[in-house]
Amino acid sequence: MDMIDLTAACRRTADVLVNVTDDQLSAPTPCEDLRLDALLAHIGGLALAFNAAAHKEFGPLTDTPPTFDPALDDDWRVRYPARLTELALAFSRPAAWEGMTRAGTVDFPAEVAGMVALTEVVIHGWDVARASGQRYEIDDETVAVVLPHVSQIAAEGPVEGLFARAVPVADDAPVLDRLVAMTGRDPGWSAGH
Repeated sequence: MDMIDLTAACRRTADVLVNVTDDQLSAPTPCEDLRLDALLAHIGGLALAFNAAAHKEFGPLTDTPPTFDPALDDDWRVRYPARLTELALAFSRPAAWEGMTRAGTVDFPAEVAGMVALTEVVIHGWDVARASGQRYEIDDETVAVVLPHVSQIAAEGPVEGLFARAVPVADDAPVLDRLVAMTGRDPGWSAGH
């Protein structure tokens, strides 16, 4: 498999994170029953876990299921974007895409780990943007990689803790709307929704 550049997606999601205000931390998100602070903490954690997966550094970061604890790290507006930058850097190495690795207690091919990491960054970036009233855009290169991956998972039906049942959208809907709809999110969702 060719390497995938996570840089643009990680940068966009990092930009959204730093613009979340303190008064938005208790806001609902498109993720059912998940407040914004818990989603932000999840992103901070997944960046660490997939960084470890890229480096094949197995231990607590790769051997623990994902968490949704609303406790944010101190200085999270600096730490979490830095973790996303480090995640993109970790997957810029050819070795990150080779062999087997682990994340969230699951063993899988390293190339799948890279795809899952990218998908998480994009979808949760959109979630944070929606919950905090920001725009989220996706570049054509990222779409070309994430859309087939999400389509394949969505075709297999809901996956507990990952994808809900797909939300119907028009065939000519914007690509990002189609992408999030396949994960079970309403593309029209807003914080005031």
